[in-house]
Amino acid sequence: MNYVLTNSSGAVGNAIASATGRFVAAASNIGETAKLNRQYRKTVSELSALTSAELADLGLSRSSIRATAYMAVYG
Repeated sequence: MNYVLTNSSGAVGNAIASATGRFVAAASNIGETAKLNRQYRKTVSELSALTSAELADLGLSRSSIRATAYMAVYG
């Protein structure tokens, strides 16, 4: 039976290569998502640490911190 699988125009090999490629792409996406999430949380934290006067100097209010951080990180 192995003889039939290995000689079937490389279909099994192609399937394995395709699945491996999808796995690597998914792992890469997870890593990039985690990196962006950490950057977003850090931005929110840093902006939240500012005083209201400092935020006003930047043209921000406390209620706009999350939206501003989201736009800064995710575009």
